[in-house]
Amino acid sequence: MRKAIDKYEGGLEVFSRGYEKFGFTRSATGITYREWAPGAKSAALIGDFNNWNPNADVMTRNEFGVWEIFLPNNVDGSPPIPHGSRVKIRMDTPSGIKDSIPAWIKFSVQAPGEIPYNGIYYDPPEEEKYAFKHPRPEKPKSLRIYEAHVGMSSTEPLINTYANFRDEVLPRIKRLGYNAVQIMAIQEHSYYASFGYHVTNFFAPSSRCGTPDDLKSLIDKAHELGLLVLMDIVHSHSSNNTLDGLNMFDGTDSHYFHSGSRGYHWMWDSRLFNYGHWEVLRFLLSNARWWLDEYKFDGFRFDGVTSMMYTHHGLQVAFTGNYNEYFGLATDVDAWFI
Repeated sequence: MRKAIDKYEGGLEVFSRGYEKFGFTRSATGITYREWAPGAKSAALIGDFNNWNPNADVMTRNEFGVWEIFLPNNVDGSPPIPHGSRVKIRMDTPSGIKDSIPAWIKFSVQAPGEIPYNGIYYDPPEEEKYAFKHPRPEKPKSLRIYEAHVGMSSTEPLINTYANFRDEVLPRIKRLGYNAVQIMAIQEHSYYASFGYHVTNFFAPSSRCGTPDDLKSLIDKAHELGLLVLMDIVHSHSSNNTLDGLNMFDGTDSHYFHSGSRGYHWMWDSRLFNYGHWEVLRFLLSNARWWLDEYKFDGFRFDGVTSMMYTHHGLQVAFTGNYNEYFGLATDVDAWFI
């Protein structure tokens, strides 16, 4: 697989920059939107910008099942999709017509009284984008990690925001003598009771706590204080939501995930990635790089690694030290590449 990626994609350096090709990318002349959905029979980009008209912006498909559309700038030079617009992709799938949040969406929100979440085209004007001011701290000789959840960082739910965590919690962590903070539940998750582990939008920071720029400000402040920022990243499974998550995205059971029982975690009630698929690898590797490059996270704590490595997910297995418990037919070899 690695040799094939080097040959056909130009190496992991290029392969892990999938966000520069998929989802929404803006150029000087307009916006391109691409989505991998091989099971779809047709696809169209819909949203506030075209009054949700499925006939206005119909997408075309290539031989790899990637749908694409280019929207030129408006006559006055403004972007064809305004910042903050709600967007979705409408597909005719084997399971029927469905409107989905783009898989590579960078922000999604839930309007009061609305279910499910809505994808948001997030591309503020340059003067409104947060600019990092402080470099990453140097690698310490040893780590003293403070684990935290922004949404549960105070006794007042309404102030559990990136901004409040930045101003009130980070200085306290620094005073206590820690040199790193590990932040949980960053990736967007519709079901709050999942504690952030049933991710629906992998490239979007949780909107409950603020905007992407608010999160960048938090990380920049941590770096100013000399704190490394680790992200609790979830690549071991995904929410089984079909409208605002990846499940049945293109109307098939085997899109991003294994089909049948292998693609379902019976204890977590979630979907399991097919790590042996080319586009799944691109998605997850690019996702990890996105958080490092765009948000300046310093590293990761990977959740559910045992579940990734073994088809039994570590459930009902004692792991007594016998090699057969660690290396055997239950090993998910594909996951080891991740």
